[in-house]
Amino acid sequence: MSGDPALRSATVNGVATITIDRPNKRNAITAAMWRELPRMLDALRSDPEVRVLVLTGAGGHFSSGADIGELADIAGGDLAVPAERALAAFPKPTVAAVQGFCVGGGCQLAAACDLRLAADDARFGITPAKIGIVYPGVPTARLVRLIGPAAAKYLLFSGDLVDAPHALRIGLVDEVVPADRLPARLAEFTATLAARSQLTLQAAKDLIDAAAAGTLTEERATTWEKESRKGIDAAEGIAAFLERRPPKFTWSGRGGRRR
Repeated sequence: MSGDPALRSATVNGVATITIDRPNKRNAITAAMWRELPRMLDALRSDPEVRVLVLTGAGGHFSSGADIGELADIAGGDLAVPAERALAAFPKPTVAAVQGFCVGGGCQLAAACDLRLAADDARFGITPAKIGIVYPGVPTARLVRLIGPAAAKYLLFSGDLVDAPHALRIGLVDEVVPADRLPARLAEFTATLAARSQLTLQAAKDLIDAAAAGTLTEERATTWEKESRKGIDAAEGIAAFLERRPPKFTWSGRGGRRR
């Protein structure tokens, strides 16, 4: 366990979980927490045991967003966008597990994850229009890529909260389950991801993100194809298939094996 007292991190069976832990404030994110998140992510990205990252909140809520009492410091210091970028750039699969409020900066972080699993009690919103500030360009562009311009305008223009079925319909979340089933479903899903080839997953993440941002090049794709042709995971995957057993993939990074 490490990090700011209001940000907890723990790794079990290849799944690292960062928990936003200010339940008495509905997990509002302070300036110190925004600063700490990229440092925590740096430590986890270099850990060969980490295969999947989960971001979640304590006490029945994901996050109510930036701490309003520190909003001037957070906005003036440009803290939220670097934290969001660090999360989006994490090379391994990231999953936001959302219950309760996922609002403002909380929604910004959830959108920066690769996938979002939501409880049926989750509520989502992006609320700068309610306080007269401009939502930054980086999360705006990410939101548009995720849900499209019309749905992004709906959220940003109104500042209203939407329920989990609405979020699922517009593509803001990928799956909705009953609140009491979320921990079990999250454990099941992340165990599946942790068992898959990290070469396949990290290559897919990098190429999909580049394609979505319009920056995918032939050179980038070729680099991953060359890595695949080294056969570190392919030989094990084929052998496991023929032997009818679960594969034990060892690739953990370009040029490296998982310890």
